[in-house]
Order: sequence, then structure tokens, then C-alpha cells
Amino acid sequence: MWKISGTMRQIFPVVVTLCALMIFATSCKKTEKSTRIPVPVFSTYLPDTPEDTTKMREIYYGLLTPVEVCNIFERLGLSFNDTIILAHENQDLYMSSYKAAMNLGVYGVDMGYMKLFGVNRQTVSYFNTIKVLSERLNMPDTFLADAIRSVDAEINNADTLTKLMNDAYQKIDEHLRQEGSEGTLGLMLMGGWVEAMYLATQLAYDPKNPDPQVVGKIAEQKYSLISLLSFMKNYYDDPMVVFYTKKLKYLNRWFNTFEIYYHPGDVRIDTVRQVIKTTGTEMTVTVETLNEIRDYIAKLRAEITTV
Repeated sequence: MWKISGTMRQIFPVVVTLCALMIFATSCKKTEKSTRIPVPVFSTYLPDTPEDTTKMREIYYGLLTPVEVCNIFERLGLSFNDTIILAHENQDLYMSSYKAAMNLGVYGVDMGYMKLFGVNRQTVSYFNTIKVLSERLNMPDTFLADAIRSVDAEINNADTLTKLMNDAYQKIDEHLRQEGSEGTLGLMLMGGWVEAMYLATQLAYDPKNPDPQVVGKIAEQKYSLISLLSFMKNYYDDPMVVFYTKKLKYLNRWFNTFEIYYHPGDVRIDTVRQVIKTTGTEMTVTVETLNEIRDYIAKLRAEITTV
């Protein structure tokens, strides 16, 4: 049995380079026979076809936009609950740049969540909220105007809507990088990551009868969390980045308590898309640990979305 070690957090790449392949290659090592391997608690391998390569599982390990991170949980059977997402009217609460940045990430995930259920009419309102918050980050008021007009015209075209949402966040990402505001970008990505985890742990995770596929998606975010932490720690000149990075490090303590294992020869690394491809995983995570993650995510999300 193979694993991608948690110790790689010190060298995890922030951007896609060939080094990523080298890191995973050196971290994916066969466990010595003399080593006692913890008994996995959950497995995402399908019992009848554990090595079926036509059913590859994709685990994202890089930095993702809020809309992209929402797609990770697309097939988890989430139910639609309009009371759990952040009301677009709350935009007036987020006047500081760091609050605007974090909730820009939250709204992006919520917009993606609504899109999954075809609640397209509300998407226009959320797009306008994203425009308002982006302007508080000193982006031109015309920055997303074309996208908003296109959303209104393509409201019933799911594929076009998805592209417009992704394009909008790519523009925001590029603008923040060009302006040297990577710390603000990190806060936005953090807000999106927390919101996606919040929706998954509140709507899909059932501690009384945990679905291994849901558990797998939650547990596998230890990789994307490592990437997020690696990115944010480069911008400690921003006190709010320092403040929230410490909170993510606190959360990471629970992710460090378990391992994810793969069958020998069942791991492929796509360094372009920053994806681990496998037919399944086996995890030593416990329900108690998952509950700790769920509760801390809820606490952190409340802190992000309130003033």
C-alpha cells in the first residue's frame, strides 16, 4: 500500500512545475514490511471493481478559484438549501478589503452551488454582489460589466454560465497578481475553500452514517489545504493573512492526524491540472476527527461572514 505523505507540507508547490512530479514521486513510497500500517477506516474503492481504470478519481492538490473548488463536491449528492448560503444582501457588511476579499471567495462558491441546481435567476444577483466586492478591492467598475450582461442573456445556458463564472474569477485572480496583491488573493481563495468545505460538511456529511465517498472528498482536501497554506505564508507582510493563516494551521492539525493510502501502481500525477488520478483511496480518518473538522470549519465560516 502506498501513501502521499503529510510531511510533504514543507515543500508542497504553490504553482504548477515539474517539481510537483518530483515531490509526489519521492513522497509516494512503498511502506516497509516492518512498518505497522494503521487499519483504514474508510475506503473509496468500489468493492466489486477496485481497479477499474474507467472510474478514475480526481483529487485536486493545487490552488483553485472559488468556482473550481465548488466543483470538487459536485457529485456528492448535495441537496439544495437556500438558507445555508450567504445572502447577497450581506454585501453591504463587507466594507474592509480583507472582508471583501474573503467573502468574494464565499460568494463564488455559493454561486457555483446554485448553478449545480439550476437556480440560475439568482446567479445574476450574486454576480452583481461579486462586482461590488471586487470594486472594494480597487478593481475598475467596468471590470465585470460585460460578464454581468452576458449572464443575463445566457441565464438558461448552463455551460456558458459556468464559463462566465470561471472567467470572472480568473480575471480577478490575474488583476490581484498584477497589482501585487497576492495576500488579498490568498484571502479570497481561503474564503472559497472554507465555504466549499462548509457546504460539504453541513449538507453531505452524516456522522451517524458517513458515506465513504463524501468522507473521501473531505479528507482529500488536506492536499489543497497544504497548497493554500504554502501560498499564504509568502505574504506575511499583511497582518490579516498572518491572522487567518494561523487559523488554517490550527485546522490542519486534524488533517495531520490521518493518512491517505493508494494501491500500488494506482496513482498518476497530472502536473498541468494539478490532479492526482486514482481509482480509489483508503483513509485512517475517524468520525471523531471529521466532526472536529466540521465544527471548526463552521466556526471559521461564521467568523468570515459576520462583522
